[in-house]
Amino acid sequence: MILRAIVPRHAWGLAIAAVAAGVLGGACAAALIALINSALHRADLSRGLLVAGFACLLAAKISSQAVARVLLDRFTQRTLTRLCRDLTRQVLATPLRRLEDVGIPRILATLTDDVAWLGWAAQNVPALATNLAMVAGCSLYLGWLSWSTLLALVVVMAVGALVYRVLSARGYRYLQEARDTRDVLFQHFRTLTEGLKELKIHAPRRRAFMVERIESATDALSRASLHGLKHHLVADTWSQLLFYGLIGGLLFAAPSDESRSGERLTGYILVTLYMMAPMWSILEAWPIFARARIALQKVQDLGLSLAPDERAPAASAELTASPAWRQLDFSAVTFAYPADVDGQAFALGPLDLTFEPGQIVFLVGGNGSGKSTLVKVLTGLYDAQAGAIRLDGVAITPDNREWYCQHFSAVFSDFYLFDALLGLDPAGLDARAHRLLVELELDAKLRIVDGALSTTALSQGQRKRLALLTAFLEDRPIYVFDEWAADQDPHYREIFYKRLLPELKTRGKTVFVISHDDRYYHLGDRVVKLEYGKVVDDRRPGSPT
Repeated sequence: MILRAIVPRHAWGLAIAAVAAGVLGGACAAALIALINSALHRADLSRGLLVAGFACLLAAKISSQAVARVLLDRFTQRTLTRLCRDLTRQVLATPLRRLEDVGIPRILATLTDDVAWLGWAAQNVPALATNLAMVAGCSLYLGWLSWSTLLALVVVMAVGALVYRVLSARGYRYLQEARDTRDVLFQHFRTLTEGLKELKIHAPRRRAFMVERIESATDALSRASLHGLKHHLVADTWSQLLFYGLIGGLLFAAPSDESRSGERLTGYILVTLYMMAPMWSILEAWPIFARARIALQKVQDLGLSLAPDERAPAASAELTASPAWRQLDFSAVTFAYPADVDGQAFALGPLDLTFEPGQIVFLVGGNGSGKSTLVKVLTGLYDAQAGAIRLDGVAITPDNREWYCQHFSAVFSDFYLFDALLGLDPAGLDARAHRLLVELELDAKLRIVDGALSTTALSQGQRKRLALLTAFLEDRPIYVFDEWAADQDPHYREIFYKRLLPELKTRGKTVFVISHDDRYYHLGDRVVKLEYGKVVDDRRPGSPT
């Protein structure tokens, strides 16, 4: 299951080639041992042939192992590239509500810690197969020397491997505990970065955060990791005792008879010593695959899959918005959150609304009235759980939701400001961006060169203007501004409401504005008021309530 999940189809050819090269190297190594053993005990062989054979086998071994290493490196990089890209695509394709339930810390831990372990496991796939092949080749040589002794060794090694597995399995739960603790630690790191100012000005809170959060989590992580390491060391010690015990048994405990010649004994000792490295590699691969198994389970717990993404967005040519749309309808649209600790579940709707191009719509209401939830349903970030959303009579479904989303540009209250103008037409982009920088009074603060912003280290109000710049450059039919003017000074608040919004309306754009600035409601075409998820008022400004 792990191998099918983490190894991409296009990389199996490299993996097989790396294994084949490794097997060839292992076979040459086994042949070298046989040649060395023969040279030590058989004086009747031609020294010239032995030297030539030694040189050929050595060259074949070195070259095949070099080829295996190169192929293995390529395989590893392709697999890691695929893991990172596919997991990112999966996160982008997963519904926002699902990601919100999962939480940012768990997603970050998956994209960092879990990807690393899955990649490490992928890297060990060809190595594991190569080591198994080398052990098999050495076993054939041992069987050629003495099948009875080989059978005894196989029995002893099977029992030893079983004991090793039991000893290592005890550390599995500590590996799981350590991985769960990393989720908690990522949550604390997020608190550290987002609450840095509050922690710096409040010493008792800072000390409590350090002791009760960071120190507690790191102690738990260290404790679980050390317990896992301890069990692994016990298992590793057992494996070393097993192998050296086998050698001691061959030297001192095996019955002495005529068939046990010096050549056979030396061959067994040499091959057993040579087999120790690949056998240890095989045994030590178990913790790696155990961690990969945990990582894969974490990925699947997020609701993600490493299989090819069937929900991947369509080609960009198929996602062009309809600039000449005529009507957007909500028909009995509802959305509800899960119940909280008190058993109360907030529900939006049912909503029956109709919107047209060239409107400025103010969405108003108190905190918790459902304005931001309405915006997320409106823009397609949340799926309506009942009812229907139709654009020009076309019902919005999971199959066309990506197309529907392309009609919106939004600056959310918790917006993220990218450091480059990604996904925009590069033709004349810098010039268009500079004109907007002047209009937004930001031209003295930063520059935009080749679509890259010289800085994003600005005040919150200026950062919001930069987000507005990006939205204007997108030039989509419908705009959404969630409390955009809340961080603006009175001067630029006037510009936003009295100049920028009317300009968008003149260009035929529909603008949804979440705002508490009731002084500007008269500038809109509609005021939609929500209370407890219900529309309680939908009127034109100035008309009687």
